[in-house]
Amino acid sequence: MKQVVQNYKSGELAVLDVPVPGCKPGGVLVRSAYSLISTGTELMKVSEAGMSMLGKARSRPDQVAKVMQSVATNGVPATYRKVMGKLDSYTPLGYSLCGVVEQVGTGIDDVKVGDLVACAGNEHALHAELNWVPKNLYAPVPDGLAPRHAAFGTVGSIAMQGVRQGEPQLGEVALVIGLGLIGQLVVQLLAASGVRVVGADPDPVRCELAERLGAAACGDPASAAVEAAVAELTGGHGVDQVYLAAGGGSNQPVELAARLCRDRGRVVDIGKCRLDLPWNAYYEKELDVRFSRSYGPGRYDPEYELDGRDYPIGYVRWTERRNLACFLDLLARGSVDVEPLVSHIADFDDAVETYQRLKDGELKAVAVLFRYPEQKEEAGEAEVPAVAVPAVKRPGGGVSTPGRAAKTPVRLAFVGAGNYATSMLLPHLAQRDGVELSTVVTTTALSAANAQRKFGFAEATTDLDAVLGDKSIDAVFVVTRHSSHAELTRQALLAGKTVFVEKPLALTEDELAGVLAAVEESGNDRLQVGFNRRFAPLLQEARKRFGARTGPASLRYLVNAGKLQHGSWYLQQGAEGSRFAGEGGHFIDTASWLLEADPVSVYATAAPGNEDLQVVLRYPDGSTATISYVTTGAPGFPKETLDLVADGKVLRLDDFVRASVHGRKRWVSSRLPKARDKGQNAELAAFIKAVRTGGPMPVPLESLVATTSATLAVQAGLVGGAPVTLARTP
Repeated sequence: MKQVVQNYKSGELAVLDVPVPGCKPGGVLVRSAYSLISTGTELMKVSEAGMSMLGKARSRPDQVAKVMQSVATNGVPATYRKVMGKLDSYTPLGYSLCGVVEQVGTGIDDVKVGDLVACAGNEHALHAELNWVPKNLYAPVPDGLAPRHAAFGTVGSIAMQGVRQGEPQLGEVALVIGLGLIGQLVVQLLAASGVRVVGADPDPVRCELAERLGAAACGDPASAAVEAAVAELTGGHGVDQVYLAAGGGSNQPVELAARLCRDRGRVVDIGKCRLDLPWNAYYEKELDVRFSRSYGPGRYDPEYELDGRDYPIGYVRWTERRNLACFLDLLARGSVDVEPLVSHIADFDDAVETYQRLKDGELKAVAVLFRYPEQKEEAGEAEVPAVAVPAVKRPGGGVSTPGRAAKTPVRLAFVGAGNYATSMLLPHLAQRDGVELSTVVTTTALSAANAQRKFGFAEATTDLDAVLGDKSIDAVFVVTRHSSHAELTRQALLAGKTVFVEKPLALTEDELAGVLAAVEESGNDRLQVGFNRRFAPLLQEARKRFGARTGPASLRYLVNAGKLQHGSWYLQQGAEGSRFAGEGGHFIDTASWLLEADPVSVYATAAPGNEDLQVVLRYPDGSTATISYVTTGAPGFPKETLDLVADGKVLRLDDFVRASVHGRKRWVSSRLPKARDKGQNAELAAFIKAVRTGGPMPVPLESLVATTSATLAVQAGLVGGAPVTLARTP
């Protein structure tokens, strides 16, 4: 299928051929009929992409702050790779469309194949021929409503949420500053609510359009016309609400709002304009400044948007989806008219030219629609043919053949292509001789296409079954979100593949049992978990310098994990497990490798309501390892520090930058001048060697299972408040 994308680094716009997205549970696959260009938000993004790197940094100081924090934690080279990887990727455009349901995922019963729906979301309602849309981000289109009008659903919801934040009442007077697409819709919604509206915009054409659509008067904010209209309609008291629907760097909108608003009036920010509030003006009138967050309650909440968990209507009357349905209803009943806003309808194949004309100012438009192939101009006659989607198949069993011809490349498939895969794994593999990147599989079409372009995969797809059934693929990398690791690993083992799965291997004992059952059923134990720290060259050297030990050891591992950013999927503990369950295996594996044994018991404690953990591991020879996993430390302090004490010797590791061993002789490493090498490259080299030669896997399966069991026992120990004895791995 085709999709409109932009490279944020170069500014390039393109219509790419990308894989068809899979139809996941909890949503529907929608074939687009019309999608709407947001001439405000999208053109701002397009313009930013054309800036220099310095210009991009100035426009997004919030992202610059994140980059600086990453430098402090991960070093300059690793941060550079991560940032450049994100910038030099195709990103999607679009967030408002109407289309026909082509496939229904499990758990969906409110629509069927062939139904017309309006869709929302900058990850789900893209300018693409097909989109997967979760339940709470689509709404059925009322009978008789033209698809090109229903495509306005998302921007209508944004305008509606802004109006709701203003709490208008019958007979009030409102000022709308900025009469672009959102401003025009706000004018109509206010007029439909019985509010008299004054509009302000320097464009006389937009002012005239707003007056035709219900505004009492409109004018240039720099002229006296707007102030005169407000004085006449309010008897000199000022407007009850001001809606800021303008963009740009001027502070004029907030200053005008203060001047024309009544005492204790409301100012609602919908657009993205400068907000240097004149303190005296806002203080003296005690103005109520409010922000409108996109489509409504539920926005940026993954449990609502992705998991389909609705908010009870008695507590949250208007959610994203209810706003979307309400706006569609207003359109169907004629209370809002979007046809006069349609400045241009372009064929989807002409998307790049259309954006360029908008950016250059050649095309003056309030709203522009893309019409998709085979979509008839008469909206009510849209006929979209169905496309057959392969049914899900269970892979058969089988065992990888050990060894291979020396010069035959190892063919790899990647399931998942997120930040970690593209910044820490694929750059190493793409440069390695004797490795062929065969196929990348993702649930979203564009991430697969990006990985194919950047790393040279022969194929990009969303069809996992085809990969598992491809006998020419030697090994499968599972680099998805934590909740899917165990099941994908199980399927790949049953398909006879050698598997590299990023940590964690499993989030529950049942998931771990399922993986082991697959090993037993297939006879295939060719498995590696991404516990990379034991492969770190600096730690390997320090262990060698420390030498053999005769007595029990004491190990202390401080992990200064820090706070997660709001919205991180790591915070979705219901679906993705606790944070320690996700990454704690790294530290347990490192401790066990240094102590040359697997733990026999685990004790864990934490303060109530605190993510900080103290985990004590006991080993067969009496050695102990204490892992302090904390999120409340100083962000500038090193992330990982480790001390190993035994036989009158001390090994010290400082965040994979410097190591030392103190004993009869003292050894101190040179400080690493470049990135912190946490062992990914060496780990991958060992894995590829095992695949090529058919030799033993880099880490015995028993050790991988023991580390996973110990990680899972931490949660059990927190609940039970007592040490958990670990059974020996069968």
